[in-house]
Amino acid sequence: MDQLKHTLAGLGEFAKENLPPQVTGTVTDLTSSVRSRLTLGSRRRTQPIDDEEAGDIIPFDAHAGGGHSTCKHGPQLRVSPALQSFIARNHILRSDETVADLLSKPHIAVPREVTNRDYPLPEYFVSSSHNTYLCAHQLFGESSTDPYRHTLQAGSRCVEIDVWDNPGNLDEPKVTHGYTLVSNIPFREVCKIIRQVVEEEEQTNSGGGAPVLISLENHCGAQGQEALVRIMKEVWGRHLLDKPVETESHIEQDQHVRLRDLGSKIVVIVEHHLINEASSDSSSDSSSEDEAEKKERKQRKQAKKDTPEAKLIIPSLAGLGVYGQSVKPPDNSWFTSSDLLPSKDGPHHHLINVSESGLNALLSSGNGTSIAKHNARHLMRVFPKGTRISSKNLKPLPFWGLGAQVCALNWQTFDASMQINEAMFAGTGGYVLKPSWLRSNNAAMVGLAEKEFREQVARTRRRKRLRLVVAGASDVPIPSGRDTDKELKPYLTCTLLHPGVPFGEMQQTKKKTDVFRKHKLSALLIGGLTGAASKEEENSLVTDPVWDETLEWDEYEDDELVFLRMFIKSDDSFSSNPVLCVASVRLLYVEGVKGQWRFVRMLDLKGRETACTLLVKFEVDEL
Repeated sequence: MDQLKHTLAGLGEFAKENLPPQVTGTVTDLTSSVRSRLTLGSRRRTQPIDDEEAGDIIPFDAHAGGGHSTCKHGPQLRVSPALQSFIARNHILRSDETVADLLSKPHIAVPREVTNRDYPLPEYFVSSSHNTYLCAHQLFGESSTDPYRHTLQAGSRCVEIDVWDNPGNLDEPKVTHGYTLVSNIPFREVCKIIRQVVEEEEQTNSGGGAPVLISLENHCGAQGQEALVRIMKEVWGRHLLDKPVETESHIEQDQHVRLRDLGSKIVVIVEHHLINEASSDSSSDSSSEDEAEKKERKQRKQAKKDTPEAKLIIPSLAGLGVYGQSVKPPDNSWFTSSDLLPSKDGPHHHLINVSESGLNALLSSGNGTSIAKHNARHLMRVFPKGTRISSKNLKPLPFWGLGAQVCALNWQTFDASMQINEAMFAGTGGYVLKPSWLRSNNAAMVGLAEKEFREQVARTRRRKRLRLVVAGASDVPIPSGRDTDKELKPYLTCTLLHPGVPFGEMQQTKKKTDVFRKHKLSALLIGGLTGAASKEEENSLVTDPVWDETLEWDEYEDDELVFLRMFIKSDDSFSSNPVLCVASVRLLYVEGVKGQWRFVRMLDLKGRETACTLLVKFEVDEL
């Protein structure tokens, strides 16, 4: 940390001696601001995380984020004597079952239709990564090829590559976060890593994995763009999709391609520049920004003015955007007009590329219904606002509720958004079929006027009740900085959340168990489900709590986008209850195991599997 601060100070001195005055001030202010935030951040990290929205930095040995934590990469599991006694007392096992059998059963059952790849590409949610090359911070982090391997292997199917001219060699473009202190890596090396992962998936899975979408953010001139095309063709070879798919059901380029027909190809999304297009930094200040964030955003914007970018995309690069041409529209015609983006030179398969703040501004003006109807037929990519410099994330759930296919997340931290992303794509391969009311196959819905559309959406939501029967947990992690489990007071808190009405909002309801304390059961003689607690349960360790409680959500509206977040926390004090481990599930995936006891593997705040398991039973009833 001290070495980094010293380097930043040196950059400021270098700017004073070698750069023009109008640039020097920007660099000096930026490095000073970053140093101050580094100091603040280092102070914050000494405290345990008790914010349920926060997470820790994801190491490369973590497998969570894109749905792959269910692959059981973590430590060996055990079931505590207290829970074994609970299982026996409540006759949970069949006569031919063992505790090990129950432990090996998955806690979710993804419906087969959710992973059916026979529908057009815009009808799927895609597990997606933003600024994939970054290892940590958005302003001064290190660029590396490692995150590409990590995110793809963890389940991401859309990665971002920001490419820039390399002044030292225009034939070898570089990947970096422009106008920042981020380091750079060769574009060619990024392509090699992606090819390696695709080929490894081919060997592991017969027929290969799901297609990989490349969100290519081009900042190169004509010569650099020619180099990009040459490198992609050289490195990716047969894996690169460079022409429309020809099948019996899909021949013309302007038709939407079925996901299945893309196979395991690498599919490039190329920018298509419109006249007077919107800037990625055109959104106004957010009230949630602190002063340092506002200052840093304005400094980056000024630096961009000093370095104008080329807008022309050469034909050979544009031609690689076979099924995805990214646009930033200058107005609202893309969702208000029946003739979307009209122009003889317009994109043939447009993808609306919009920041979360830009999209939220449209939603606040009451455009949610029109945008949802647009997204039933066309692609949308939502990316974090520019002020999320510490790699915090947008909340994907409200945007999924609009039908936005690509919610690009910063995979650097395992925060609430990444935990929900993990739950959405668990066991799916990175592509999830959208609910029917968000898809183009429901022509009746797409053709409705706004009021009728809202009414029909409301009718598709089924009223349900959730009862979560909580037995207990084994091997609850001891918080960092504690040598023993002394004073640990574990309890389970759960939040039910789903997209709200109107579009773009989110509803959430929280429930929690009592705090488990050693000898609690002995003192109160809690009877549980079928009788008095056993001696093993009475004397359970605080790291092996038995709660024997039921949490109930009396009524909620199910639109197939309902999630349950589960945290085991410690009731340390009134102001601080650190999160010990987490898990999230999409309720659609647990309906296949409802009424059955299951162990849920808990994750730490870095996205790694822990040795902790939570024994629960999901009971979902339609009202």
